[in-house]
Amino acid sequence: MEASMTKRAALKRQTRELGREPGVFDSQEFAHEAKVRRLPTHTGWSPAPTNDARDQAYMKTLKPKSDGQAELLSAIDHHNLVLALGPAGTGKTYLAVAKAVEALEAGRIGRIVLSRPAVEAGESIGFLPGDMEDKLAPYLRPLYDALSDRLSMKRVKALMAEGLIEIAPVGYMRGRTLNNAFIVVDEAQNCTYVQLKMLLTRLGWHSTMVVTGDPQQSDLLPGISGLSDVAERLAPVPDIAVVRLAERDIVRHPLVASMIGVL
Repeated sequence: MEASMTKRAALKRQTRELGREPGVFDSQEFAHEAKVRRLPTHTGWSPAPTNDARDQAYMKTLKPKSDGQAELLSAIDHHNLVLALGPAGTGKTYLAVAKAVEALEAGRIGRIVLSRPAVEAGESIGFLPGDMEDKLAPYLRPLYDALSDRLSMKRVKALMAEGLIEIAPVGYMRGRTLNNAFIVVDEAQNCTYVQLKMLLTRLGWHSTMVVTGDPQQSDLLPGISGLSDVAERLAPVPDIAVVRLAERDIVRHPLVASMIGVL
């Protein structure tokens, strides 16, 4: 009898520690199952994918890996218009998108607008099935990759559904005024001078625009890309930063820097 009372007292004590009402396990149904326990439901953590705390785990500390990257990050912090030119692998797009996500999460801007030209890399893809979004998806995939590395894909889709993240080709930017936004124009070497002029003049109040590209890797016919000309004209303009990254800033496989040096 004394052992039964001790077991029942221990069971009641554990029940109180888990935040349940006394008497939950006192019925005859559980009298012979003293080992039955319920998992606590108020511990503040859940494995369900709806838990926002897990999405934040995708955020990483943004640190420059070279002097050129440090210059680019500083330029984005202190200028509303930044042109980042450099070879592949220098982190131009990644750093720009990362700073855009950082500004959105901090509440400094109201939305992110990512744009790039829908130009094939030296070959004709031909007809693509689906609606407009399906046809443009292959061209915009690098921007999705950069976003998903900073946020979970579920979080990216939620922000896109709310209109806080917009990904659009260059051809759909004419006539717009982008206020309170962080705009990233990627692969700008595939834009003509007229297209870049149109994009740069979309900049509105309380907005930041970062234009990235590699003048040496244009998929347009020779002489058509306007990135180099635009960068040279804007370099002397006050409050506009033109950052030129070099081979020493490449953060991909070491062979990338070696190949770019000889190709």
